[in-house]
Amino acid sequence: MLQIQENVSLKNFNTFGVDVNARYFAEISHPDDLTELFLDPQWLQTPRLVLGGGSNMLLINDFDGLVIRMNIRGIEHRINHNDVTVEAGAGEVWNDLVNFCVQHGYAGIENLSLIPGSVGASPIQNIGAYGVELKDVFHSCKAFEIATGTFKTFTNADCHFGYRESVFKSDLKEQYIIVSVKYDLSLTPRLNLSYGAIAQELAARGVTEPTIKDVSQVVSHIRVAKLPDPSTIGNAGSFFKNPVIAAADFESVKQKFTNVVNYPTADGMVKLAAGWLIEQCGWKGKVVGNTGTWKDQALVLVNHGGATGQEVYNFSSQIIDSVYSKFGVLLQREVNIIS
Repeated sequence: MLQIQENVSLKNFNTFGVDVNARYFAEISHPDDLTELFLDPQWLQTPRLVLGGGSNMLLINDFDGLVIRMNIRGIEHRINHNDVTVEAGAGEVWNDLVNFCVQHGYAGIENLSLIPGSVGASPIQNIGAYGVELKDVFHSCKAFEIATGTFKTFTNADCHFGYRESVFKSDLKEQYIIVSVKYDLSLTPRLNLSYGAIAQELAARGVTEPTIKDVSQVVSHIRVAKLPDPSTIGNAGSFFKNPVIAAADFESVKQKFTNVVNYPTADGMVKLAAGWLIEQCGWKGKVVGNTGTWKDQALVLVNHGGATGQEVYNFSSQIIDSVYSKFGVLLQREVNIIS
């Protein structure tokens, strides 16, 4: 029978390591647990927070409601010629799924190695790194509709994926809980080596005919070199989105800052590197109270120990104001702010 705990610390359930409490806490190990939970009308009226790996959120206060921790596990796969369909439970650790696929030779998500978080969060955030986004390999997901107590399957088109966006963050926010995700992978790799330092690092290693394992190892190496380990210092990875601006606005920025780091997008817009913008404003490695930016990557905000969620939030606001003042570009937070 499903257990509802009371007054549970969330310190170990969020990668920022912010110490706040949940009034109620339930761990979901099977889709049927959700059906059982919401048979009680009390939980339909109670504020809810769904937790996976707790890696893309900043908790500001104690949560006076029900925290639902998704712990549905399991990975299944089906091969049809060169096509591979992999389905994983929402509670699987994302990088465990990546490692499983790389070890079996299932290509498509090797560039997404070492992204923190859970499988269930991957479509919500449309996670992405090094030239690959979740939407590129997403087949479908199964989700529980809270209002009706029924399960629904969402296709790629249903999810309305955008840059770090999906329908689950917009029109359907807090209406569904994802229980499993299917991915379209392949036994024939089409490697994406164009982004970041992947090709450079492969060349440095003397790898001329890379495999998906090589790419995964190089991506992991680059991430470890740049990003702090949440198990040793609290963080949520990239705190801000890379801003995407109109070409005309980019020209205005470029006139003043000729070396601005940029990436043209397919729709004629221009993506700027938020980390570069923040660094130009003098924030890289800066410590303010118990929080600050990471010494090797200005895009990452960290908890040096004892920081409150409000403290981190206020610090992020200072960075946003600073970048806007210098470049006229408004940064948006990538992490979900839970107040």
